[in-house]
Amino acid sequence: MARDGETAALAQYLDAGVPAALTNEAGDSLVMLAAYYGNAETVDLLLARGADPNEANDKGQTPLAGAVFKGQVAIVRALLAAGADPAAGFPSAIDAAKMFGKIDLLALFEGAEAGTEG
Repeated sequence: MARDGETAALAQYLDAGVPAALTNEAGDSLVMLAAYYGNAETVDLLLARGADPNEANDKGQTPLAGAVFKGQVAIVRALLAAGADPAAGFPSAIDAAKMFGKIDLLALFEGAEAGTEG
């Protein structure tokens, strides 16, 4: 449901007690699947329900890096607003943005880092 953007159905499962931190056999969290497949509404739901925006899968990939790879700007913004760390994971979202020439996303990361400084 997270991968397919079935937000309303997923919300019902979450309401029934399925944890927002649920992962599959590869360690992909629901928010990772939603982010990678471009389902912004589902990402928002999961983040609102307590999903960890920094939870890496078994390969060390984070939802933010997945969203960067796929060029999902709205999802990148939502994950950053929820506290996603652009330097977390392997490759990190910063490394992925550099690797794939996503200069606009690098600028977002610099803004996120500036917002966390004292």
